[in-house]
Amino acid sequence: MACLLETPIRMSVLSEVTASSRHYVDRLFDPDPQKVLQGVITLGEKRDMKNAVIGNNKQKANLIVLGAVPRLLYLLQQETSSTELKTECAVVLGSLAMGTENNVKSLLDCHIIPALLQGLLSPDLKFIEACLRCLRTIFTSPVTPEELLYTDATVIPHLMALLSRSRYTQEYICQIFSHCCKGPDHQTILFNHGAVQNIAHLLTSLSYKVRMQALKCFSVLAFENPQVSMTLVNVLVDGELLPQIFVKMLQRDKPIEMQLTSAKCLTYMCRAGAIRTDDNCIVLKTLPCLVRMCSKERLLEERVEGAETLAYLIEPDVELQRIASITDHLIAMLADYFKYPSSVSAITDIKRLDHDLKHAHELRQAAFKLYASLGANDEDIRKKIIETENMMDRIVTGLSESSVKVRLAAVRCLHSLSRSVQQLRTSFQDHAVWKPLMKVLQNAPDEILVVASSMLCNLLLEFSPSKEPILESGAVELLCGLTQSENPALRVNGIWALMNMAFQAEQKIKADILRSLSTEQLFRLLSDSDLNVLMKTLGLLRNLLSTRPHIDKIMSTHGKQIMQAVTLILEGEHNIEVKEQTLCILANIADGTTAKDLIMTNDDILQKIKYYMGHSHVKLQLAAMFCISNLIWNEEEGSQERQDKLRDMGIVDILHKLSQSPDSNLCDKAKMALQQYLA
Repeated sequence: MACLLETPIRMSVLSEVTASSRHYVDRLFDPDPQKVLQGVITLGEKRDMKNAVIGNNKQKANLIVLGAVPRLLYLLQQETSSTELKTECAVVLGSLAMGTENNVKSLLDCHIIPALLQGLLSPDLKFIEACLRCLRTIFTSPVTPEELLYTDATVIPHLMALLSRSRYTQEYICQIFSHCCKGPDHQTILFNHGAVQNIAHLLTSLSYKVRMQALKCFSVLAFENPQVSMTLVNVLVDGELLPQIFVKMLQRDKPIEMQLTSAKCLTYMCRAGAIRTDDNCIVLKTLPCLVRMCSKERLLEERVEGAETLAYLIEPDVELQRIASITDHLIAMLADYFKYPSSVSAITDIKRLDHDLKHAHELRQAAFKLYASLGANDEDIRKKIIETENMMDRIVTGLSESSVKVRLAAVRCLHSLSRSVQQLRTSFQDHAVWKPLMKVLQNAPDEILVVASSMLCNLLLEFSPSKEPILESGAVELLCGLTQSENPALRVNGIWALMNMAFQAEQKIKADILRSLSTEQLFRLLSDSDLNVLMKTLGLLRNLLSTRPHIDKIMSTHGKQIMQAVTLILEGEHNIEVKEQTLCILANIADGTTAKDLIMTNDDILQKIKYYMGHSHVKLQLAAMFCISNLIWNEEEGSQERQDKLRDMGIVDILHKLSQSPDSNLCDKAKMALQQYLA
């Protein structure tokens, strides 16, 4: 059962597997247990297997190829092996795990994790620590599936019990938890097994490493988790509440790593609703700390983490956005994030250039995210962002970056800024933002398409100068295509953009929309299970059926299907808003010159209008009243016949009742309708 590297071994590589590598492995198979131990610990020539593999990836790979891993695991699990031998095997396996990702994959293929977890049942602390150290190394590798920690339900409670054994067990176990806690399911498992109570006291440990790993645990446990966050806010450690301990840990005299992680904990607790956004620990401590992390004095990776955490903290709160925008010239400070890598000629250190290149994408992504959060609500902040040096050019350039994450962040930033009427009319037009946006929409992952199409909705508002060129560039077909997406968010945005496009549009544009969308697709959308899709489709239909010539034209070709759809919605189990929107569509149809005949000749629809006039909800009564008012309006041809028919149905009696309504709006509309009968 040899566990080999994934790539085939060439003869040239085999020739490099030296005799010394071979004799390390041969010693492991000696029938004498003492010689086996020597094979791991003290080989001839004063070299041992541990030292042979430390920092030497080629030697690690050689040993794996020669079958060392299965033998080491066998020895580690043998009851006849001494504790010393088992411990040394775990140490060597841990060293092998520190090599390449392929090495880790080979160890996983040999089922190293179950073997090491079994080792944790030993009474010997040194052996337990060696197993945990190796597990820590394996679980922190990106190729290791986190789920392997949760496969056996007895593992987590046993790890919790081992936390009290030593500072090393505390450090390694917390590190394993923080790396393997991905999402709400893992948070729940750890929370239910007492993670909060078992880890809280470690925040006051004498060991910095233990304090840091405990802190990281709390940051991953609290992320988007109200249950954990609400618990943390009330936990006492040595008479102090956890938030107070976190605040102490983000003071300027603490290591940067500790400041950042404490700020994350408080940020996540705030976003989860456990701490108010106006609490002093957020406004006076967490926010200023995160702004500090964005300064030039910090390492690039710290600036990335600081900006992204701050963006998350202030995202939903306008007051925090305002405070952040005027703290330490943050908006101008972020402009520096776009200056990496520095010009190559100015860099003599190749390592510095490599470092800058590595973090350049992350810096731009973080800056775009923070600008998006800063500009989410306040017009003055948006103006400041756009007036920052070359900012619109930088964002537009970001739309065509090779990195998907940077493109997504740039689109989000533009989307945030596009909420400004003033900017839509000025900066967005000056930089022809619609052009690169349309390019993004042609071919992008769904996560980018959702934000880009949402932004397009803003660019298609009636007052946006971009609306016309977008229409000319084939947007109708593109948006109609989005309405057929399996992603509900894309269907909503596609139909929403079409709704904005149809608002007060010319007949030609409306005809283009109907032709490209097709009546079949329109009616599929009207029966969509997603409420937002249904509401926006009704909004589109309402905008299409506005102004009399357009109403009559559309109803002359699609009247039968539209009336059928309206009937189905009014009969269905829909909420008040859906029914109201549908009745408003009927009111628009009733405003047509010839289209109103489709209502007057449909007794089923007339009975439904009558029913909603007497409904308990005022919104529906008002919408039904609009239908009646448009049908009986005196100045229009055939009004007398329509009035007579509606009187025979008992509509006048209902109008008299409604004229006594305590709702002033409904009362006025009923009286106005009655005047049409008296005129």
